[in-house]
Amino acid sequence: MSGTAVTTEAGPARTTAAGRTRALARAELTLLGRTRATLAAAVFVPLIMPFSLRSAVTSMRLEGTGLTVGSVLLPSSIGFALLFAVYGSLVSVYAARREELVLKRLRTGELRDVEILAGAALPSVAIGLAQCLILTVAYQVTLGVGMPERPGLVLLGLLSAFVTWPALAAVTASFSKSVEGAQVAAAPLTLVSLVGSGTFVPLELLPDGAAPFCELLPLTPVITLIRGGWSGHLSAHDTAGALATAVAWTVIAVFAVRRWFRWEPRR
Repeated sequence: MSGTAVTTEAGPARTTAAGRTRALARAELTLLGRTRATLAAAVFVPLIMPFSLRSAVTSMRLEGTGLTVGSVLLPSSIGFALLFAVYGSLVSVYAARREELVLKRLRTGELRDVEILAGAALPSVAIGLAQCLILTVAYQVTLGVGMPERPGLVLLGLLSAFVTWPALAAVTASFSKSVEGAQVAAAPLTLVSLVGSGTFVPLELLPDGAAPFCELLPLTPVITLIRGGWSGHLSAHDTAGALATAVAWTVIAVFAVRRWFRWEPRR
C-alpha cells in the first residue's frame, strides 16, 4: 500500500491594519504611562479645571439664551478634555517619537503612515473619551444635566473632534524641534480655543463683532454641536453651519498632515 506524503509550508504571518494599529497603541499607552508629566496633564487637568469655573458660570447672565449652568459647563468640560488630554498630550507624543527616531523606524516596516499616526493617537483619544463620560456622569449627578435631547449631534461633534484634533496635534508637532518647543507651539491654538470657542464664555454672550470670527475656530463647531445636542435648542441653520465648519477643519487638518508632517528630527 502506498501513501502520498503531504507537506505544508507555513507562510509569513498575516497581519491586519487594525491589528497593527492596536499593537502600536498598546505600546504607546505603556510609554505614555512612563511619562508622568504628560500623563498628569492629560488625565487630571481636564477634570479639575471645569469645576473651578462653576462659580464664574453661575454668575453669568444666562437669561434669554436658553442655556443653563449645566449646559454651559458640560460642553466646556469636554472642550478642556479635547485640548489637554488629546491635543496637548499628542503634540508632545508626536514630537518625542519623531526626535527619538521611533517614527522613522516604524516606517521601515509594514506599518502604513496612517496606522503609525492613529496608533500613537489612540491612547490619548481613549483618555479623552473616558474623561467625557466621567464628566457627563458627574454633571448629571451634581447639576441634573440629564441626557442629551439630540444625541446624534453630540456624537457627530465628538467624532469630528477625535479626527481633527489628533491631526492638528501632528501638524503642530511638525513645526517644533523638541518636546518643549512643541508645547510652546501648541499654546497659541490652545489659548485661542479656550477664549473664543465657547469654553470659558458661550458664544451667545460674546459681542456681535467677535462671534462670527469665533464660529470659525476649530473647536467651536464641536462645542456648538455638543451644547446644541444637549439642550436641543440648535436651529437647522446653525447645525448645518457647525457641521460644515467641522468638516472643513477635518479636511484642512488631514491635508496639512499629509503635506507638512515631518517623520525625521528637525535640524
